[in-house]
Amino acid sequence: MDLKSFKNDDSALLARVERTLDARRKAGLDGLVGGLEGVLIVVEPDRLAPAVEELLQVTGLEFRDAFADDAFQTCLLGQEGNVDFLVRVRTAGENPFGSLNLHPKTSHLPNTRLETFVYKCMDLERYVAIQKTRGVAFLTPDIIRTPSYSFIQTTPSAFTGNSLGFIQWHEAEGQWRTPQCRALDLAFTKPEHPWLRNIFELDHTATRVKAEERDDAIIEFLERTGYNFAFAVYVESFNSITNVARLTMDDYAQVFTSGIKPFESLETSGPTEKFIHNYGKRVHHLAFRTENIEHTYEMLGKDGLEYMVELVGSREEGLRQTFTWPSKHTFLVNEYIQRYDGFDGFFTKSNVTALTRATEKQ
Repeated sequence: MDLKSFKNDDSALLARVERTLDARRKAGLDGLVGGLEGVLIVVEPDRLAPAVEELLQVTGLEFRDAFADDAFQTCLLGQEGNVDFLVRVRTAGENPFGSLNLHPKTSHLPNTRLETFVYKCMDLERYVAIQKTRGVAFLTPDIIRTPSYSFIQTTPSAFTGNSLGFIQWHEAEGQWRTPQCRALDLAFTKPEHPWLRNIFELDHTATRVKAEERDDAIIEFLERTGYNFAFAVYVESFNSITNVARLTMDDYAQVFTSGIKPFESLETSGPTEKFIHNYGKRVHHLAFRTENIEHTYEMLGKDGLEYMVELVGSREEGLRQTFTWPSKHTFLVNEYIQRYDGFDGFFTKSNVTALTRATEKQ
């Protein structure tokens, strides 16, 4: 590939999407993978408590449990109607994500990243059997079986740095602790701030990927889930594309942000490509659906939360959004987003442009 002349457009991607969805159907994968069940965020040992406390302070999540197994110490955070957040410390075994974390602005926290998105699977045995014939590699040779669930996850993607996990629940959904786990002597109190009741489910996350790997990243995700490619928003002034994959209009969306053209230099490239240079291919932000966003934005700020950009958009345009500064404990940016009055779009180009501009500060 000649990177100097490479430039993304959607024509080749859309043709690949059509072929991918057809192959997925013929393989018998349609209907096997559902929506997002949880996200696994790994932090350094001394950052576990601060990372949990931070999430409790700036989202609607509540502390549910703390437990350990042979490989991780885990704090479980949850919220009615939201996916579960498992904030973890790896305590044993080699870190399969380690080489992905060694970048100029991440190497001081070499074990820290949102590692895995966990999706519900209706028939894990069948799913794994099919995907192994298609060349998908998993971190364990076999499905992990517990009384509560069966689980497996892929090796980290060469295109996104993310792993995809698949869980089939056997008993009550959301029972992540197994009989072999031991309780951790950790407890956290949710701040009693009324504005936190305005922050709801995870709307989407955005993973930043290289321009020349955009199509491969999206296609790989479609091959492994039940999602479809929805649309892309091009921001030519910042050499950036926001690409959206949807399961349904009402489910969590997976977003991939890439350059239109590949990285050239820190002086000439746009914020998306510079982020990858500095942080690596990884999740950039978590977006939470928010009501009464003006008041919530104001009160979070008074409580100490810092933003990269003021609220952008308006009720007349259909939505308002903002980005926080990245967490010192997880590297993750929080986005708060409110869509008004039945707004049936996902983004507006003006908002995407303003938010992309703000990330130059990273």
